[in-house]
Order: sequence, then structure tokens, then C-alpha cells
Amino acid sequence: MKDEIKTIYSNLDSFGDKTVKIGGWVKSVRASKDFAFLDFTDGTCFKSAQVILNNTLKNYDVVSKLNTGSTVIVEGVVKLTPQNKQPFEIVAKDVDVFCATDSTYPLQKKRHTVEFLREISYLRPRTNLFSAVFRIRSVAAMAVHTYFQEHGYVYVNTPLLTTADCEGSDQMFKVTTLDLNNLPKTKDGKVDMSKDLFGKTAFITGSGQLHGEAFALAFKKIYTFGPTFRTENSNTKTHANEFWMIEPEIAFCDLDGLMDIEEDMLKSVVNYVVQRCPDELEFLDKFVSNGLLDKLKTLVKSKFTRIDHKDVIDLLKKSGKKWEFEPTYESDIAKEHEKYITEYFNGPVFIKNWPKEIKAYYMKVNSDNKTVAGVDLVVPLAGELIGGSQREDNYDILIQRCKELGVDVSSIDWYLNLRKFGSCVHSGFGMGFERLVMYLTGVDNIRDVIPFARTPMNCQY
Repeated sequence: MKDEIKTIYSNLDSFGDKTVKIGGWVKSVRASKDFAFLDFTDGTCFKSAQVILNNTLKNYDVVSKLNTGSTVIVEGVVKLTPQNKQPFEIVAKDVDVFCATDSTYPLQKKRHTVEFLREISYLRPRTNLFSAVFRIRSVAAMAVHTYFQEHGYVYVNTPLLTTADCEGSDQMFKVTTLDLNNLPKTKDGKVDMSKDLFGKTAFITGSGQLHGEAFALAFKKIYTFGPTFRTENSNTKTHANEFWMIEPEIAFCDLDGLMDIEEDMLKSVVNYVVQRCPDELEFLDKFVSNGLLDKLKTLVKSKFTRIDHKDVIDLLKKSGKKWEFEPTYESDIAKEHEKYITEYFNGPVFIKNWPKEIKAYYMKVNSDNKTVAGVDLVVPLAGELIGGSQREDNYDILIQRCKELGVDVSSIDWYLNLRKFGSCVHSGFGMGFERLVMYLTGVDNIRDVIPFARTPMNCQY
């Protein structure tokens, strides 16, 4: 069937009085003795179509009693109704019932809680909320690729299986083909990983950054966009064990240049979604996060503030507020601090030059030898959205940082060699794609922007 509801909405004038045939699903039926109204969607756009059923229809008694979720194939004539809220309706000539649901179908014509819908994740895309969220997710992914492709970046597929320790091996899933009920042991009683498939301990990646840097030092500008995994046992609204990351790496780029790119990229992606998802965003603005559209449009026009970590702590200490977590110059900042800072500056804020003790080994050590050229972008309502840094390009300093933080250099010797074989100033960042989708949709829980969420004690389907 070539006809689609999306196509009709996009070309109304050409569909007047035209016969169409569309397969889709029933959202609701309102019936009387003589006629019925069928709210019908084929999944091609956020909007549904209204189908008019006359009692002369050969199976009117069956169709007029259909339950939500039933699959039908509608053949009918498009009647334009520009004076009504819906600009057209389909007067049915024939309705073929392919699969009629019964009273056990979990979704009905009412608002369901997101908690309930998480329990039936395989059905929740059929609701208005998740139809909007996952359409925006799709468009946002295209926006990301479009931005980087149009700016000359090479798309690199970094490995999901890796022996490189980027985020800390304690946060990475271990991969093995060994029989867990009969593990081979070495003489000292440890598991003999030489008997494993790769002959050594392997992980599922927590980041594509290290491999991305290798390609940036050949292609100048690259990006990765794919799934990543962390073992963090966190049950917050912003953490998941499987998520997608966008990770550009850029050669001959310092921290200031990196912030320019982050700001330009985020504004471009947000604007792309705003332009292409008006129906979805209007729905979310009304039912999920009032003021969402204004927030997104304001971000596109705003100038992002740039401020050192030390100056952020000064502001927090001078605020006069009583904090649950007292801000210090040696520590990370909490969600409550991020909220205050974005409200104080009334917009997104780059927090840069962090204490080196709390940041990763690969970040460029500043001349004060106390801070690193790292930067976090925090945005109103969502908190931290992007984390990045200028990468340490000095071989000796990088080795020293690995020693200070207990990083096993034997697993990343190839990465260290990049500092000897044609090193240069280079930078990169990582943006959690789900956090971006949360920001774009106003949805406040990461579990509701991932098709099938993987969180502690939750690995269904």
C-alpha cells in the first residue's frame, strides 16, 4: 500500500476526493446506530486521521465495535474539511480487519502513567507520548549526522569490544567466552584469561574516544555516534547502563575552539528538531513540559556563558543558600549547583578548567599544574549535557597522569604512542544522546527516551 497519512497531510490539495488504501491501527472508535468515527493511525506521522464509517459498510457491526490497537486496512475517499480542526477525513468504502484486539490489550483510550508503560515497553510506542519522543529521537539523530557531515567530519565506527581502558575498568562490562562454572585458573589461583577468546581481558566499550583520537590525528575532524555501556549501579533519572554517545575529536583545536564547536553544534541540532517536529513539540509542550518550545527557541538564540570552575564555586559560596552538598574548590558540583548556575546566568553555561584530581588522565594539564583544560556544558532543567576537554598532547605528562590515577598503561600503549608519532593540540567531547533527547522533549527520566531501557535490575526483552 503506497498511500500514507503523512503524505495526505503534506499534499492535501492533491488528495481531495481521491480513493486511498491505508493499513494501520485503531486508536479509538465512537459509534452510533447509523455511523461511527474511527481514529486511525498508520505510524507515518504524529497526527492521526478520522475515518467515517456508514452503517451501509458490509461489516459495520464488527468494525464499529473494534477495540483500541486493532489492525485494519481502510479503503476510502478523502474528503477535505479545511473548516474543521482536522483538514480531511476518509469516508470508508471498505475496512478489512486484519487483527482485532480484545479486552486483554493493555492500552486503552486514557492517560497511562509512564511507570505502567515502562512495564510494557514493547507497546508504549503506540501512545501519543512515546510516539512524540521516539520521532524526535529519530530526527535528532539525523540532525547530529547532518551537522557533522556538513562541517567536514569523518564518521568513524569505533569498536564495541575493546581492551582499552578509557573510563575506568571498574565501570566497564567484562566480556568472556569462558565457562563461568568451570573457570581455568593460573598457578596463583587467578582466572587464566589467556584461555579466553582474545587471550586477555576484554570489555564492552564505555567510550569511543581513544580510538576516535587515533582517527582525528589522520583526518583532522571525526565523530563517533553509537552505543556505549557502563556498569554504574545508579538508579537516578539520568543514568542508564546502555546508552548512545556522540563523540567528536578535532585536531588543531584547543579548549576555546572546542566550546565554539559544542555551542554551534547544539544550537544547530535543536533548531533542526524545532523546524521538523512542530506537532510533536506542541504536544509535549502542552502535556509534558509547559514552556518547552520557548526553552528550545531561546537556546538557539542565546550566548553560552563561559566560567572557570573556581569562579563557579565562588558564586555558590556567596549565594547565601544552604546547600545539601557544600561546594568546594576540590570537588565536582552537584545537581543543585548546576540548577543554580544556569538560573543565575539564565541560560547554558560552560564550566571549564577543573581540578585535575577529579578529572580523567587524558585531559590537558594547565600551566598552573592544578587544573585541567576540561569543560562541562550545563543547561537549564537538564543539567550536564556535554563533557569535553583539550586532550593531553605531551607524552611524558600523560604517562605521569596515568601513574597518578592508577591507569594500566600496558592496555593503552598504542594510545600513548600517538603523543610520539605526530602529536598536536587536539580536543574532543562526549554528549549522551539520551540526555539530549530528554532536553529536546522535556521528559525527565532517561528510561523514557530509550526504546528498551537497560538499568540496574532491569534488562527485559
